[in-house]
Amino acid sequence: MRKLSLVFVSALLLLSGSVLANDKKKSDEPTKKLSTQIATLLSNSSLIVEDDLTANVLFTLNEDREIVVLSVTTNSEIVEQFVKSKLNYQKVSLEDYREGRTYTVPVRITE
Repeated sequence: MRKLSLVFVSALLLLSGSVLANDKKKSDEPTKKLSTQIATLLSNSSLIVEDDLTANVLFTLNEDREIVVLSVTTNSEIVEQFVKSKLNYQKVSLEDYREGRTYTVPVRITE
C-alpha cells in the first residue's frame, strides 16, 4: 500500500511539472509579435549595405504603445542611427504588454 501511494505522488509531481513547463509559450508571444512588427518597420529602407550588418536593439514601450529605443549595440554607427530613426516613437499593436518592460531584439540588415 505504501508503494502504491509513493507511485501516485510521483505521478502527480510529473504531471504538474509538465503542465507548469508549458506556460513559457505565452510569455514569448509578445516578443515574437514585436519582432515581426519591427521587421516591417525596418523593411522599407534606402540604406545601402555591402555586407550583412547586425545589431541588438534594447527598447521599451511607453503608455501609448510607442517604441522608445534605449540602446543599439552594433559596430556601425550608420546602422545605429538608422535603427533609432526608424523605430523611435513608432506605434505597435500589442494587446498584452506592460509599460516600461524592456525588450531586446536582434536585428540583421542585409543587401
